Amino acid sequence: MRIPRDARAIVTGAGSGFGRAVSLELAKRGVRVVVSDVNIASAEETAEQIERAAGKAHAMRADVREADEVKALVDWSVSEWGGLDVIVNNAGVAVAGRVGDVPLEDWKLEIDINLMGVVHGCHFAVPVMRRAGRGWVLNVASAAGLMSAPTMGPYNATKAAVIALSETMRTELSNDHVDVSVLCPTFFRTNIHTAQRSTEELKRVSERLVSKAKWSAEEIAHIAVNGLERRTLYILPQTDIKVLWRVKRLMGQSFYALVGRAAARVTKAHQ
Repeated sequence: MRIPRDARAIVTGAGSGFGRAVSLELAKRGVRVVVSDVNIASAEETAEQIERAAGKAHAMRADVREADEVKALVDWSVSEWGGLDVIVNNAGVAVAGRVGDVPLEDWKLEIDINLMGVVHGCHFAVPVMRRAGRGWVLNVASAAGLMSAPTMGPYNATKAAVIALSETMRTELSNDHVDVSVLCPTFFRTNIHTAQRSTEELKRVSERLVSKAKWSAEEIAHIAVNGLERRTLYILPQTDIKVLWRVKRLMGQSFYALVGRAAARVTKAHQ
C-alpha cells in the first residue's frame, strides 16, 4: 500500500547520512516529516533541504536513549499534524572490537541507542497507528544483524535484536493494518563510521569499506521506502547481502569459519 501524500512521519537520526536521505525521499512523496537528531543544527539543515524542495518538515532535537524525548516527537506530530503514519527508527552508532576487549560502557551505549532507541520509537508510535487503523514502521538494522561478522559483537547483537523485534511486531500487528519492515543493508556511503568506537585499525578498515562502497544513502533510502510500501519484512537492498543470507542458511555452522577467514583477509588487505 502506498504511503499517502500528506502523511505524517518521524525520522530519528535524520541529521545526516541515511536519516537525511530517507527524510528527503519521504518528502519527495509528499510526506510531512518530523526531522529528529541529537544534533539540532543538523536536523534543521535537513528540514531546510526538504523545505527548499517544496516539502514540509519540522526539526526537533531528540536523544533516542531518552524515552521522554522520543515521546515528545510523537506527541508533537499528533498535536500539530493530527496524527502519525510513519516512523523510521534510524538513529544508531557503531561500536567495534572483540568480545572481552570492548569496554562495558561502550556495550551500554550501543544497546541504549541502537536497540532501546528503536524500542522507544515503537513503544510510543505504534499505539497511535493502531488506534488510527494504519501505519508504517521502518526499523533500520543492518546486514551485520544477519551475518554476525567478527570484531563487531556489540553492533551485531543490537542489530540482530532490532530484526527480532521487527519480526515480533510484524506478527503482533498483522491484523491492525500497521506494516513493519526492517532494513538490512551492507556497506553504503554514509558517515556512521566517523563516530565509531573501536581501535584505530578497525576504524581505518571501516572508513575504507564505506568510502569505496558502490551504493549511496539516497539509493538505499529509495529502495527502503519502496520496500516499506510493498509490505516487505526484510528489506535487503544489495545483492551481496541477499547472496550471503542464502549461503548462511545453506551452510549452517560451517558458514562461520568461512566468514572468519574472509574477515581476516579483509583486515590484512586494509592494514
